Amino acid sequence: MRTPGLRGRLAADTELGAGNMLARVLAHGADPDGPALTFDTAVDGHPAQAPLTLGQLDERVAARAAWLHEQGVRPRDPVAVWATAAADMVLSFLALARLGAIPALMNGKLRPEIAAEYIRRLRGVGVLADDAHTALLAGHELGVPLLGTPAQAGTGDPAAAPPHYRHHPDDPIVITHTSGTTGVPKAVLHSHASLFAATRHLLSMPQAQGTTRILNALPAPHTATVLMVNQALGNRAEMFLLSEQGGERVLDAIQRWRPDGVFGFSVTWAELARFDLSGYDLDSVRLWFNTGDCSHEPHIRRLVAVGWHDTVTRDGVARVPGSLFIDGLGSSEMGHSMFHITHRADTDRYGRCIGRPYQFTKVAVLDADGEPVPVGEVGFLGIDSPSLFRGYWNDSATTYRFRQRGWYLTGDLVRADAEGRYYHLDRAVDSVDAGNGRRFFTALSEERVLAACPDVTDCTVVIVGAADGVVTDVLLELAAGADEAEDRTDRVRAALGADVGATLRRVVPVRSDDIPVTVTGKVRKVALRERYLTEAAS
Repeated sequence: MRTPGLRGRLAADTELGAGNMLARVLAHGADPDGPALTFDTAVDGHPAQAPLTLGQLDERVAARAAWLHEQGVRPRDPVAVWATAAADMVLSFLALARLGAIPALMNGKLRPEIAAEYIRRLRGVGVLADDAHTALLAGHELGVPLLGTPAQAGTGDPAAAPPHYRHHPDDPIVITHTSGTTGVPKAVLHSHASLFAATRHLLSMPQAQGTTRILNALPAPHTATVLMVNQALGNRAEMFLLSEQGGERVLDAIQRWRPDGVFGFSVTWAELARFDLSGYDLDSVRLWFNTGDCSHEPHIRRLVAVGWHDTVTRDGVARVPGSLFIDGLGSSEMGHSMFHITHRADTDRYGRCIGRPYQFTKVAVLDADGEPVPVGEVGFLGIDSPSLFRGYWNDSATTYRFRQRGWYLTGDLVRADAEGRYYHLDRAVDSVDAGNGRRFFTALSEERVLAACPDVTDCTVVIVGAADGVVTDVLLELAAGADEAEDRTDRVRAALGADVGATLRRVVPVRSDDIPVTVTGKVRKVALRERYLTEAAS
């Protein structure tokens, strides 16, 4: 009988979950001098961009656990963490999880008044904030004390850390938040088991190429980064975590650190599309992994044209020019991407295809009453998965509003084809019911415009239904050197198709700074619709 390797032993470990991966990896005999995490800022005197070994990471986490315990933090205590550096976020999560507390990770770009209200609604025991964010909270009533900074927590004595808390599968392990497209973000709760369900599944399978040296370009406070940290530790992979995800920053990190895999959101790939990638050394990359919103075809095609990947031939494994791009659809609530499709330079299944569901999830396309719709028809996406969040913290009304007949309703409109593949058309709130059985989709319209206009790097479609009909505005971000004076209206109208094209009001070249976005870079189409309605009223 073959002896299972470390990944197999971890997958079979019933004690293992999202809150104790670091401890369990060491308990299963992983080399303390082996790879762990690399941060882009200094950590407790350890230089920026210098890798921490597994043992050093464990020591730094123990130091913070000891300090937090001295401040009175105990199991199941919610503690807000507001900082910019990826190191502050990740080490605080690991330390609070070690204590059995509940880290509430907050994006550093939140407006202070929104952050303060979010903290009040948490009703936790304290806030851990870096110097810059401590200053931003001055004068705001939080309802809880400021415990100190993540840097102060790093001064604790590792030897004084209490024993690692023993998690139950249902124990709350982390609170992250949504993008906050309409105001105060929703607080998303995951458990020890739920946030590990997808990782356990992946550990039971052969390790994918492009996952041994990972550049994490995901926002550090997001559920996706917590997932990726645990996956990297379980795979015994190296991981470099970026505190900022701008295109120039990502390209520079790829050239210097030479990862074989880059993980990020669709907004990052859109940013990379603004650059001439031929001017950068991206030959190390074998895999791009996207989560959150699915990506647009032109952005994917630019990326799979660089790098390389392995493929199996009759003569064995061969190295092939061009990287892989794994697309899908995920959210903080889903706990992991629910779908996957792999693109190469020679593949051609786009049109917002998000592929097939992962084996650990069930999906359905539902009508407004929660009943399945026929194959090919558009409906609301329903999910049933062990990776799903446990609910919105302190908000059971919203939690149950998104549940129907045993499904979690994601807020997405999709359709399935006869081969079991799914296509994402839009967020339901961004689409418009045009009457007579017609519905107009902004995301699908953006896909069509980008495919038809090679001199456009990104676009935003805003469709507004008013009393006098439907109106569509198309905002274009042009490639460097593109003619801003050119009238692209006819080209855009043809790409939109007859129905949506008939509602086109204007096509406007814009700068990326003109587009209102959330803290994770997602376009705030609600704000754009409100802007249009204000213009129309005036």
